[in-house]
Amino acid sequence: MSNNTTARSNNRSLDEMREVTIIRPYIDHAEGSCLITFGGTKVICTATIEEKQPNWLRGKNQGWVTAEYGMLPRSTHGRMGREASRGKQGGRTLEIQRLIGRSLRSVIDLKKLGKRTIWIDCDVIQADGGTRTASITGAFIALMDACQRLVAAGEIRTLPITDYVAAISCGIVNGQPMLDLDYNEDSNCETDMNFVMTGAEKFVEIQGTAEGHPFSREEFNEMAALAEKGVGELIALQRKTLGT
Repeated sequence: MSNNTTARSNNRSLDEMREVTIIRPYIDHAEGSCLITFGGTKVICTATIEEKQPNWLRGKNQGWVTAEYGMLPRSTHGRMGREASRGKQGGRTLEIQRLIGRSLRSVIDLKKLGKRTIWIDCDVIQADGGTRTASITGAFIALMDACQRLVAAGEIRTLPITDYVAAISCGIVNGQPMLDLDYNEDSNCETDMNFVMTGAEKFVEIQGTAEGHPFSREEFNEMAALAEKGVGELIALQRKTLGT
């Protein structure tokens, strides 16, 4: 990693995450819920069990996990209009909620889930970079709680979760790879990447964009190493939160 120094918020080192907190449960009515914070980013994640399959799965002995994502009007510096008032979701919203769904489905046995759907809702109440990574990390907590509730109620025999999953951002700012970008860093980075990984240190998805100039294989490897460190810390926190 480069020996150059770049000042970061809260005097963080290049491989240091923002403070991450998880409050669980957070919503009384949901089958699973938490409030997760990555520094100034705050996301409410809930899980809802629906005792039916999607229409396109009828006749198949499996369930489904899907996600929706949204940002509240004052989650950002200026008021953002509600997508419902515009009559359609934006491309970014659709991309992120599909990413959340794919990430969660990578660590669940849908046949063990049975003929039901678990809806995950991730609502950003304050954004300061990393909303998709916070959403995935918190969504797993909500999903686990919902699945444990099904087991406790005798609705399914065994927990269908096959591994943990979490996500973190990395980027290159002023020529330096760094972990967990806040908004100011993300908006000024030369490279922006998001890593979704499991507890077994396997990759679920990698999203990477060269915002300023193309990044090298060496720089990619540095960011991947940072991501492994960050996701490892997040999964340790998930385990602590869930008591597993």
